[in-house]
Amino acid sequence: MPSTTINNQSHQPTAEQIQVLSIASAFAYQIWESRTTSCQTFLRSYPLDQTLTRQQIDDLIQDYTLDDNYQLGDETTVMRGLRNLRNLLMMRWIWQDALRMIELEQLTDELSEFADGCIDFAKDYTYRQLVTQYGKPTFIDDKGVKRVDDMAIMAMGKLGAHELNLSSDIDLIFVHQARGETDGDKAQGTRCIDNKRFMTRLGQGIIKLLDNCTADGFVFRVDMRLRPWGDGSDLAIHLSALQKYFANHGRAWERFAWLKARVVGQISPPFYDELQALIRPFVFRYYVDYSAFSALREMKSLIQNQVAQREDLDNIKLGAGGIRDIEFIVQAFQLIYGGRHPQLQVKSCLQAMMALCELEYLEYSTYEQLQAAYRFLRRLEHGIQAINDQQTQRLPNDEHWQYNLACTLGFETWDALLTTLNLHRENVNVPFERMVTERQVPDQEDTELDHANLDEQIAQLDTVLTEQNRAQLQTFWQSKMVANLSEEARTRLDDAYPVIVHALLAHQEQQQLANSALPRLINLLEAICRRSIYLVMIAENPNATVELIPMLSASPWIANELARYPVLLDTFLQQRYRHLPDKLELHDILRQRLLRVEPDDEEELLSVLRLFKKNQVLAVAASDVLAERPIMKVSDSLTYIAAVVLEAALERAFAELVKRYGYPIAQNGDPVTEADCGFAIIGYGKLGGLELSYSSDLDLVFLHKIKEQGMTTGEKSVSGMKFAARLAQKLMTYLNTQTRDGRAYEIDMRLRPSGNAGMMVVSCHAFETYQREKAWAWEHQALVRARAICGDKRVTALFCDIRRTILALPRTLDEVRTEVTSMRIKMQKHLGTSQWQQQAGKFHLKQDAGGIIDIEFLAQFVVLAYSHKYPSLTKWSDNVRIFEEVALLGIWEEQVCQDLTDAYLRIRAATHQLALAEQSLLVDELLWTETRALVQAQWQHLMGVSSREEE
Repeated sequence: MPSTTINNQSHQPTAEQIQVLSIASAFAYQIWESRTTSCQTFLRSYPLDQTLTRQQIDDLIQDYTLDDNYQLGDETTVMRGLRNLRNLLMMRWIWQDALRMIELEQLTDELSEFADGCIDFAKDYTYRQLVTQYGKPTFIDDKGVKRVDDMAIMAMGKLGAHELNLSSDIDLIFVHQARGETDGDKAQGTRCIDNKRFMTRLGQGIIKLLDNCTADGFVFRVDMRLRPWGDGSDLAIHLSALQKYFANHGRAWERFAWLKARVVGQISPPFYDELQALIRPFVFRYYVDYSAFSALREMKSLIQNQVAQREDLDNIKLGAGGIRDIEFIVQAFQLIYGGRHPQLQVKSCLQAMMALCELEYLEYSTYEQLQAAYRFLRRLEHGIQAINDQQTQRLPNDEHWQYNLACTLGFETWDALLTTLNLHRENVNVPFERMVTERQVPDQEDTELDHANLDEQIAQLDTVLTEQNRAQLQTFWQSKMVANLSEEARTRLDDAYPVIVHALLAHQEQQQLANSALPRLINLLEAICRRSIYLVMIAENPNATVELIPMLSASPWIANELARYPVLLDTFLQQRYRHLPDKLELHDILRQRLLRVEPDDEEELLSVLRLFKKNQVLAVAASDVLAERPIMKVSDSLTYIAAVVLEAALERAFAELVKRYGYPIAQNGDPVTEADCGFAIIGYGKLGGLELSYSSDLDLVFLHKIKEQGMTTGEKSVSGMKFAARLAQKLMTYLNTQTRDGRAYEIDMRLRPSGNAGMMVVSCHAFETYQREKAWAWEHQALVRARAICGDKRVTALFCDIRRTILALPRTLDEVRTEVTSMRIKMQKHLGTSQWQQQAGKFHLKQDAGGIIDIEFLAQFVVLAYSHKYPSLTKWSDNVRIFEEVALLGIWEEQVCQDLTDAYLRIRAATHQLALAEQSLLVDELLWTETRALVQAQWQHLMGVSSREEE
């Protein structure tokens, strides 16, 4: 016994080692200080100088999930045990890393094995509980044989590659075999549910065991956003649906994600083989995949744009020359050449790097620099995350922790660490910049964009510019701002200037265009000179810069947006306006950007939503100005952008509240899911009518189908009513909050039941009751232009039924005519032009008689007056298709409907152009005499009374 005691003591940390821990990690040292005895006991069994096997990890998981009777514990016991084990292991790993007792690959492997073990355990534990309630999930295979369904848990990202870091989240995707139902039997105390619901609850149970933050902490943060369709979609997908998704919707960036996909635990060999047969051809093409280059350029541009936007040198993952850039270089080569070279079909970044070197896709010197940078950056990442057990890659700002981190990594000073870091960053940045680069050259072959003939070009430009503009340009070059630029920024400005001069000279035959653009161009240059990466973008894109000039000339609104938010310049210089994405493409673009936002980083979430909206709206505006898109296409695009932002905001807000409170209970008694969240957003006005303009606000109503008195499933539960109300508040925060990037949208909630005095969110039943019993006639008018935007499909379908029913209620022509005319006269009185404006020959395109409101009211009149006879009138919420339907049904003459549609589109096109020019809707009446007279005549003809207030 004495010898055993001596041996055990030898495994205890020394005073010097304890000091190293206190320097390296406040989190781990606090565990040691608060639980010294249990930590000592743990380290006797698992000393710092030894590694862990997977068997040891599985044994530990089993031991720590037993109750006092050495039986598998209940959910609370299991969650507490897993979290306590995680804290002890984290303390041990941090300590080993700080003492350099463990290699990078061994540390990331043990972390990944622990995650695998916890996932396996959580799956088995939850599965057994669900089977006792519902029986086993089954399906009929293609031979007609009934089989038990299984769920494969796909580890993505760092876990998929066995590269977890000290505070990684784990990216998972759940895939089950097929549709079917459980073999539950009421006689045996189980009930039958479909496989989709079973797998959803299995996934929810796994996430709860690992991710929920309790008094003991968490095990792993679980991120499900990489699954097909992302947040808001079903938690688990079956094989045939996954196959269709890959075939029809899989994107290049998803190939990056699935490159690292790995099945956690054991599944049946046939199921495993089916999965691999789907994944491998999606990720790797047999032939050299040159088609991937354009997508890779897009991804590289996105990375560079985000670096420019952030100016975030403190982020060793996302900043220039960081971990993400190394992964991009390696994975890009894997995607392009992996189909021909099976040795590139590996998941580890370091292993793939070595294979690329052996195949001579990377020079040996580049390989040496990249793998050295990767190892240094990953070790630095561990040091940063160890401090407070936070999932961050930002260097500490606190001088105390800067010094401690430098000491932990073996540097004498913080500056010495930064010097090494910057050297590695530069070594990464060179091959990253070289990767898939495609520099533009000017279209005009005889034009040289260099300093040799710049003086000649400037002299030529002087003949084009007005005296005032020449003076303004000279003032810019002589300004203190230019004089005080850093050497790098001044060099970049000098490199960009020949491109700018060339762009202005390209329009010299249209002197007015170049001259109107120049003051706005100078404002833009003043905005971007100190963030000189944008000057590089101009220098790299001479042809696109030529197109920038007519844009700046045509629209002060666009010019101001670019100057206020230079990050938008990339969208224009990449000429993305040449193709306006449809709604599905927009959803995919935003999803890709949101994947880079950590689940609890609300500030970054708001930034991404706002910049996505601004980028896409700018692309529409550029397309409007340069390509002269039809007004319907422009409005459709602007409406799609808003819908996609709303959908993403709802998905993220729902996920955030579920994490805090658990799932609310639906009115059928089951918990809701991500795909069927029990909540929907309804758009009114221009959003509902697919008629958004550049500065439109969003008229919204929130509906739910949640059991208001039922409590959510989380430890910190709230009522369904509170959950729905907080979800609505969270949505408003995401959309309406003013940040440095502006706000996503102005939100107007006044059209909800009872207006500003009403609840922010109401049940579908309450909404229907209000519409039937309390709503004013003008609220039924507003309902004509209402449309379900996003959310639970059951709620949106119910809203459509309610809307159809209310609009088709029997009404007499005289009743509707009186109500609509009365409301029109009130609006004209309060919002139309004043008497002196009328005398001055002014006409308000929207509010005055003969304007756009008259046309909208005519559409609302015909729907309310005739829908009880012609239910198909309730089908549409936009004016154009309402008039098409009216003509088709023969309610009004076809020519009347066509005249109203033409006038409507003409006025809407003008309002868009005035918005781009930042001009008022108050215009010269003489220019609109014919259109106005036509609309007034139709109003008089169809309503039998003038819409002018004085009549």
